[in-house]
Parts: sequence; C-alpha cells; structure tokens
Amino acid sequence: MDMRKLVGENFKRIRLLKGLTQEEFSELSGFSQQYISGLEGGRRNPTVVTLYELATALGVSHLELLRPPGRHR
Repeated sequence: MDMRKLVGENFKRIRLLKGLTQEEFSELSGFSQQYISGLEGGRRNPTVVTLYELATALGVSHLELLRPPGRHR
C-alpha cells in the first residue's frame, strides 16, 4: 500500500472516531483544512515531524498513523 494513502486513511479514521471535522481539527492543530484534505486524500507526503504533530493533536501515538489495515488497536 502507498504510505501516503495509508497515513491519510488512518488519520481520517482516527479524526472521525474523535468526532472532529476537518475544520475543527484545523482550528485545534494549526494545520490548514486544505492540508488536512490533501493528507486524507493521499496527496501529501508528511515529514516525520508532521506525523508526530498530527498524532499529538489527535491524542494518539504517531505509530497509529503508520499501522497497516487490520492492525488497529
């Protein structure tokens, strides 16, 4: 699986589990809604630092954004 798509799908799944819209997450994290949309669509290639910041804003480990399907906790 393409890592960009994997991260985007995991991010979206977790964001929705937390009950956040893209706009709400944007306000919470400081990332633009356009960046979040691109991330979830697999069009962004986040750095390690960005992965950590996104995960921290979601309240999860950065490793959760990298887990393959079916291996979520």
